Amino acid sequence: MKLKRSYFTGPSLDDLEIFEEQLEAAGISTPQIHVLSLDDKRLSDHPHLHEVQSFMKQDVVHKSILGAVIGSVLSMMMILMTFSFELVSTSEGWMPIFFLSVVILGFSTWLGGFIGIQTPNYKFARFEKILAEDSHVFFVDLAPDQEKILEQILKLHPNLDRAGTEDGPPYWLVSLQIKVGMIRHS
Repeated sequence: MKLKRSYFTGPSLDDLEIFEEQLEAAGISTPQIHVLSLDDKRLSDHPHLHEVQSFMKQDVVHKSILGAVIGSVLSMMMILMTFSFELVSTSEGWMPIFFLSVVILGFSTWLGGFIGIQTPNYKFARFEKILAEDSHVFFVDLAPDQEKILEQILKLHPNLDRAGTEDGPPYWLVSLQIKVGMIRHS
């Protein structure tokens, strides 16, 4: 089951902290809630807010996967061209070709990740203007039975603006984060 991610924007970290506390009190766990802000200093003054990890602010995962796909295609093209032109009539056979295809795949994946480190996360790119205006992005990943909780608490926060929804992470991933968090706190 995939969760649904709902985005909100707001100018006050104090309001967002109260909003997060109310969501948690109603049963939504901390790993489901995130705050994205360009003002890391002010965000650190609100230790209860669950900020987006710096790794996730970059597009490393997305670009690495894209690099791996491109590397796979290039590797397959090289193997097919080698086969179609009958270029493996040496005593070494296919071994150098397969080794080179693995190197191409690895290099393409690495290059994609390297480019991703220097690129903002594509899912957050639409919020660049809002973030530059000293506003903050709050998002929460909800199971279908939790959406009513969000709607009830949202009525108490007229300063928050809806900023869209999309498919969130799989339920098993958030469940794993919750279990790891319980282990750390025991």
